[in-house]
Amino acid sequence: MRPLLLACCTLTLITGGRPARADEHVTFESARYRVGELQQRLARDRGETIAQRPTAIIDAWLSKPDGDGPFPAVVTLHGCNGLHAHRITAENLNALGYVSLVVDSFATRGIKQACDAPMPNRHADALGALAYLSTLPFVDQARIAIIGRSQGGIVALQVASTQPADVYDVPDSLAYSAIVAFYPWCGAASDELAIPALVMIGGADDWSPVKDCERWMVRRAGRGAPVKFIVYPGAQHSFDVPSVGDGVTMFGHHLKYDAEAANRANAEVKEFLRLQFKR
Repeated sequence: MRPLLLACCTLTLITGGRPARADEHVTFESARYRVGELQQRLARDRGETIAQRPTAIIDAWLSKPDGDGPFPAVVTLHGCNGLHAHRITAENLNALGYVSLVVDSFATRGIKQACDAPMPNRHADALGALAYLSTLPFVDQARIAIIGRSQGGIVALQVASTQPADVYDVPDSLAYSAIVAFYPWCGAASDELAIPALVMIGGADDWSPVKDCERWMVRRAGRGAPVKFIVYPGAQHSFDVPSVGDGVTMFGHHLKYDAEAANRANAEVKEFLRLQFKR
């Protein structure tokens, strides 16, 4: 298995607007790599100006609750099969009083899927989404979380992981306040997280092996930000995705909806976000 290519479809698409109208498409810039101090000093010594590095323009869909806010916000990251037009999560998040931004990392890059092909720099996309939301007057920039499924969950864990250096050019004052990862490959995470996390996986998942997450939880015990880890016995990959129904096979892996596990997981997400947002 090539773990960073892991992940199935995400069935969450919403529509939204810039800056405040519901149901309107938006775009934002993926985060740029930071220019190092040494590079800056050498450029100054030569009397040169370092040009901004090009970055990707990313499609997204924004929706918000009624009112002026500021509201907490949730960024949703899709799996390796791309963003699919199913409006599930956003409406629920809006009903809870949260702004929702669903990110499409593939459309503007012309990518159909990244399940057996290289994954683009979705870590930078997640940080670009954070920077974009922080500019909106109805968003509380101190209360922004990620919900990622499969490959999107991998990206969420990467964002939450402790970093040896500030690689991306994002203001130091900006950071996600929490992450939720559905059936990710936990080997993508550092043993110490900097952001509280909720990680949920099916016990019968043959794409994101539960043993990888269990070993990770043992390694990280007592270190870093708190992680709530839940295994749903018998549940398979995409257990919270109704459209996979009684089961489909994708890239040699089994996906199956499990209504009981989905309901329990959605309740966990609701409570986790409430606690992290201190609502």
